[in-house]
Order: sequence, then C-alpha cells, then structure tokens
Amino acid sequence: MSEVIILTLGDGAGGCCDDGGCGTRTPVLHCRDALRAAGAEVTLVTANSDAEIDAVLESNKRLVVAASTDGELRAVLRRLVKRYAPAPGKRTDDLPADRTVPDLPPIGVLPLDASPLVTLLGLPKDPAEVAAAVIAGTIRRLDLLRTDAGSVTLNGALLGTTDDAGRAQTWRAGVEVDDIVLSDGEEPILAIAVANGSGYATFDGLPLAPGAVPDDGLVDVAVAVPVVSKGVFKAKTRIEVRRARGRAVGITPKVDSLPYLDDGVEGTVPKRRNWWIERDAWAVYVQVSQ
Repeated sequence: MSEVIILTLGDGAGGCCDDGGCGTRTPVLHCRDALRAAGAEVTLVTANSDAEIDAVLESNKRLVVAASTDGELRAVLRRLVKRYAPAPGKRTDDLPADRTVPDLPPIGVLPLDASPLVTLLGLPKDPAEVAAAVIAGTIRRLDLLRTDAGSVTLNGALLGTTDDAGRAQTWRAGVEVDDIVLSDGEEPILAIAVANGSGYATFDGLPLAPGAVPDDGLVDVAVAVPVVSKGVFKAKTRIEVRRARGRAVGITPKVDSLPYLDDGVEGTVPKRRNWWIERDAWAVYVQVSQ
C-alpha cells in the first residue's frame, strides 16, 4: 500500500458543507498523519458532486471515506455500485448467481460524528485506529441493499408519516417479503422498517428489527400496525409488529409520496419501492482483532 485518498463530502455530494470543514478537519488530518507515518502517500479530497466522487473512484487508490452521517457513506457506495455493476443483460460469468454486482473494493470509514452504522459494525472510531485498519488491510464483507430507484441502503430505511405536531399517522400499503405477505394493503400501518442492521429503528420505544444482521444475506422487514381492543370503559390501542426475513421486499403504498428515511436521508416512496439483498457485496477495513 503506497497511495491512499481520504474523501470528505461537501454539500453537493450530500456532505455537511462546501469546504469539507464544519469542524471535521482535525480527525481527517490526524488520520492523514497516521497514514503518512506508516509510509503511505495520502491525498485529501473534498467531493461536491457525484462526478467528483466518480473521479476519486477511478483512481483505484485505497480509499478512506470521512463521513459525518450514514447517508454520506451511502452516497459513496451508490457511486461504487454504478461504477462496477454490469449493465442489464451483461452479466459476467464470475458474478455470483444471487448478486447483480461484483465484490466492491473495500473502503475505510473515518466517522466525523456519531454514526449508527459504525457503532453497529464495531468499526474503529479513532483516526489513528482507522489508519491502522486501512494499513493492515483486513476487511469484513457486508450485505448491501439495492433498490429499483437505482440507489442503495447500508443500514436501513424507515417508512412512515406524521401530522404537523409530529404524531404518527396511519396509512396503508401492501408489503411482501419474498412469498410472505405482511400486509395486504387494506389495514392501517404506523411504520415499516427495512433493516440490514440490528436495532436500526424503533417505534414508540419498540424495536422494529432487533434481530437484523448486516452479513447474513437476508433483509429484515417489520410492519407496525395498531390493534384496537375493547376495554371496560374505553377502547385500548396496542402496537403489533409483524416481522419477516428474506431476499427481497416490495412495498406498495396506497398513498401518494409516502415519506421515509433511508440511512437517515429523507425521501418519498412513489407507487412502489423494491429492495433486494446483495450478499457480501461491499467491504470495510476493520481492526485485525475483528
């Protein structure tokens, strides 16, 4: 290993600010110094667009992504998939039968803020430890969720809507996990979690997908529905969570533009959204003990 790029994202690429600063420069510089002390040639790059991320990826140098959020890391993985995935109908013979992308090159992750994904995976957080992991070159391969919108999900997505006061509102959607129907679209739903990582989302303090594992080749899906029961004096409502695991999930909202968070990034689901698992598709540098 002789050349490493530490990539920070600016606003145009989903980052925190145009100059890549925002108080994040200190860990970047510490990581750079640790890499240089180990004999690596290090370049610092701030990308403000997908095109600038693509230019970094084209260098084929060992990469460290300095990310303030899971969404920033997802932005880089989305471009990696676009770069390496074969065009429809152009599968190569060495591509695994259950995958649509080849093994993506590993990346180092330098967390610039609290990152649920870094914590979940037990990745190093100290800049010197991140540098040591990249130098050692030990990797862990992880599952990736692709979507029919051309994007990816690393940790998970949470679908739901609220009123102006922030109270959860019910809505309807068909939910299918492989051959399992979690909702036929005729009953009210409070939230749906599409999870690749354990404990990705909760609803009213209730864990939605506590058993999700980021490298088991399966996506975990949870649907929270209100169940009303008659009490002595008034009706009571409890939350029932239906769960299933599989290779793919399809969600068909019965409302227009259902809001959701995908790795913490806001978006809307139109008439349908599909996620499917890409087993062991991406990889991160980890400490040797992992």
